[in-house]
Amino acid sequence: MYNEAMERRILTGAEAVACAVELVKPEVIPVYPITPQTHIIEKLAGCVASGRLSAEFIRVESEMTAIGAVAGALVEGIRAFTATASQGLLFMHEVLHWIAGGRLPAVVAVCTRGVGAPWTLWCDMQDVLSQRDTGWMQVFASSAQEALDFLILAYKVAERCSIPAMVALDGFLISHTAEPLEVVDDEVVSQFLPPFEFELALKGEDPFTLWPIPGAEKYYRIRKELFEDHRKALDVWMEEFDRWYSLTGRRYSPVEAVLPENAKEAFVCVGALSGTVSHMMKNALLDEGVGLIDIKLFRPFPEELLRNAASSLDTVYVIDKAVSYGRSGILGEEVEAALRDVCRVKNMVGSLGGLDLGPERIVELYRRARDSREKVIWI
Repeated sequence: MYNEAMERRILTGAEAVACAVELVKPEVIPVYPITPQTHIIEKLAGCVASGRLSAEFIRVESEMTAIGAVAGALVEGIRAFTATASQGLLFMHEVLHWIAGGRLPAVVAVCTRGVGAPWTLWCDMQDVLSQRDTGWMQVFASSAQEALDFLILAYKVAERCSIPAMVALDGFLISHTAEPLEVVDDEVVSQFLPPFEFELALKGEDPFTLWPIPGAEKYYRIRKELFEDHRKALDVWMEEFDRWYSLTGRRYSPVEAVLPENAKEAFVCVGALSGTVSHMMKNALLDEGVGLIDIKLFRPFPEELLRNAASSLDTVYVIDKAVSYGRSGILGEEVEAALRDVCRVKNMVGSLGGLDLGPERIVELYRRARDSREKVIWI
């Protein structure tokens, strides 16, 4: 039942993630700093040092070691957490596959940032979206409040499904921006997220091999099971979104659509862009009747929900912050595949390496895309 007794605070997205971790209470936190996620682990270091969080805080020498330590904790049946960004996430890539294939319910926060070369510290989503085929679930926050809530939800779904999850928040745009939000009570989180019990945990008295070398037929079956369980995980996300609403009064969905009456066009995006587009809908494009479809859950991809949201539209404009070279924007590719027989899909790459994508630039993209025959519109 919805509990109104929540603490109202002003936190950056990074602080909101750290606050959520404190509520989740992992026992192992291996960390390596990288901009723009360093504020998360700095905050957690203070929580551990002050005694507010009882956890083994391990300062490792690389992101590869950090994600390896997370895997090591999980196979012992111990809840763990780490965070990263950009090249750090790329450095974890090999172990991401091992964790997903081993069905370890890891949760990693990713403050999205462009990748080299050339070198950049600023925000796009090439880092996280390039990991879409590793077998991890991916959920995108569009505010500090969602960053806090989604991290707790990610643990619940990951542990129910034995599938790892990434919680993505735009670097700087969300990670370093302070916003008012509500912090759930510790008792509510304890009610929502039970103590971690992992049925595949290694035990000295009953040893077994977690990652064997199977024959081709068994390997095929393991991969097929992970594929099918990803699809089933969509229903689990929806169930937990509903339960979170009953506890907090905050309702979420894998796909959230805001469509003016009789709207025939809409923008599709993930993350912080949804806030910018929402503002623009009420101002610069108020008379155009353009809507917004905000995709919260990218993996598993909510195809049917997206199709239902776009069923009354003639055209959607997908704004991308990552590209699949020689093909299209990564989000645009996914949306086009889902909606090819529903409506026209225009793909716009509007922000890489932190290029500012404010309302004026989005309007410019929109005007150009309306009449363009280009497959991918760049600005």
